[in-house]
Amino acid sequence: MIANGVRRRTVAVFMSGAALLFAAASGAWAADAYPARPVRLLVGFAPGGVNDLVARAVAARLSPRLGQQVIVENRAGAGGNIATEFVARATPDGYTMLLGSVASFAMSPALLGQVPFDPLNDFAPITQIVGVSSVITVHPSLPAQTLKQFVALAKKQPGKLNFASPGTGSIAHLSAELFKVTAGINIVHVPYKGGAPATVDAISGQVECLVSIISTGAPQVKAGKLRGLAVSSSKRAPILPDVPTVAESGYPDYEASGWLALLFPAKTPEPMVERMYREAVAVINLPEVREQLQSSGLDPAPSSPDALRSYIRAEHAKWGKLIRDAGIRAN
Repeated sequence: MIANGVRRRTVAVFMSGAALLFAAASGAWAADAYPARPVRLLVGFAPGGVNDLVARAVAARLSPRLGQQVIVENRAGAGGNIATEFVARATPDGYTMLLGSVASFAMSPALLGQVPFDPLNDFAPITQIVGVSSVITVHPSLPAQTLKQFVALAKKQPGKLNFASPGTGSIAHLSAELFKVTAGINIVHVPYKGGAPATVDAISGQVECLVSIISTGAPQVKAGKLRGLAVSSSKRAPILPDVPTVAESGYPDYEASGWLALLFPAKTPEPMVERMYREAVAVINLPEVREQLQSSGLDPAPSSPDALRSYIRAEHAKWGKLIRDAGIRAN
């Protein structure tokens, strides 16, 4: 009886060890075999914008590295939330991916009160791709050569100066709202339906200040049509190297950036997440990709899946608090 029991335990241990080895081998095989068909990359905005530019720049170089085509699919609407919901509900098999943004993951939940996905639990983060800074600009006729002078001017006449943005709830708008709190000033928001009409009125002097994403504002600063006071990011933008950051201008605790990142649906197998992470970071770090992104005013900023998960949680809390405290609602 004892001998039989020993034999049974020996067989059980052997089978358990074999199962573990098989599982490990299967996982390695799955990672090597993935992907076996094209991967879809969902973008929540129309072709031609910054989101689409980033998605296509990355997808074009990912395809040969993966051995399968990465197909960019634009599903515009609801500030990116239509594509975000679609990916949240997609099968977690590694073949549907999202170009996610700060708007859907950190701003929309507070602006709208409710969104049809859980930004913190419905996704498997892969990597951040870029940071997107804003630039604070003023009409050349305004007697403010620096950000400090602009703040002093605003404090002398609270509620008199105004600032334009591409729209309520945009990263440019919320960057300005955060600066208002940081600097303790009262300037009036004038929302526009996009960056182009806001820029036109800023250049013509219809509004004193324009806060826009840097890809929109930089050409006007370089042409002398607007004066650049500061950029919202933690470091200077290569596209506007002479414009200081808000932190450099006397507000060291201030930083506000949009961002774009790659994410899978939650429960996507870890080997697939790891494979996509490795290949995506390699693409983002290619010199020609970095140059293309930086020339568009974007800051290449690849990160690990864990780092991206933590960043999304921090951004969700930061922007949610600002939006609720300021009583901002989507139009």
